Amino acid sequence: MERIRLGKTGIDISLVGIGTWSWGERFIFGGKYQEADLKKVFEASLKAGINFFDTAEVYGRGNSELILGECLHTINSNTKLIIATKFNPRFRFGQAALRNALKNSLKRLGLEKVDLYQIHQPGKLKQWVNAIAHVYEDGLVSAIGVSNYGPEQFKQAYEILEKRGIKLASNQMHYSLLFRKHEFNGLLNTCKELGVTFLAYMPLAQGILTGKYTPDNRPKGFVRSLTYRKGLLKKVQPLIELMREIGKNYGNKTPSQVAINGVICKGAIPLVGINNEIQLNELLGASDWRLSVEDVNQLDAISRQQYVSFYNRTFYRFT
Repeated sequence: MERIRLGKTGIDISLVGIGTWSWGERFIFGGKYQEADLKKVFEASLKAGINFFDTAEVYGRGNSELILGECLHTINSNTKLIIATKFNPRFRFGQAALRNALKNSLKRLGLEKVDLYQIHQPGKLKQWVNAIAHVYEDGLVSAIGVSNYGPEQFKQAYEILEKRGIKLASNQMHYSLLFRKHEFNGLLNTCKELGVTFLAYMPLAQGILTGKYTPDNRPKGFVRSLTYRKGLLKKVQPLIELMREIGKNYGNKTPSQVAINGVICKGAIPLVGINNEIQLNELLGASDWRLSVEDVNQLDAISRQQYVSFYNRTFYRFT
């Protein structure tokens, strides 16, 4: 699989990454994923050339890091993977809290150093950006990223690190055909201009863009059932149908493959939640081709006005 440089670091990551939010998570997704199945997915991902895995201390209350760590113990020592995790600043006080959280994440992952360490939410921005700079300077992390940092917060974080001679590697944001806010507020372009990699989580809108959910077949899980109501799912169907039609022109690509490819075409790296080999094959079929400019424009036109404000506050209280 094609590799790209992570920001201005010396780290190369696969064109798509595996998001592990659902690994060990019960509350949001409502599913039970067996660890043995996840390990199979992990191994199959490596064989397919994917080397980038993203997790966080809050995913499954640490279970995601534990499962990923167990997977890492099964690979050959010569296999070079890029592992990213995140520090959650909520209800944390003092810079030492970040260092302690990092040590706990490293223990769960079974690592001495993490490739990409990210601040999950802005919080006390200056405090946490300086705290993460300290662990970088101490050699505990190879690169620094942020997540859910809007345009102004992103610029502040970038400038704080720049003054310390450190390059911000990435900004991880919610981004998909159903949530294009970062195109409109300039954040996506700013990241490109500064050489910061834009990582896109939820590129399939928690499965909505796969086309398998309808007003009569809503997703399970407490949070998703609140977020994706019948009315919203009804409005999505014209977009899904357009994605199906466009996919036919590229060898019968599925809506999810069109959605992921659209994110790649915008210059972002999609982080896709994968729990089984069927989903992995869908992901692999999304990355070795490109939508035409005309098709991207069609998708933009139908999604720009109707879907940009889809997500209600219920979702954000849990992320």
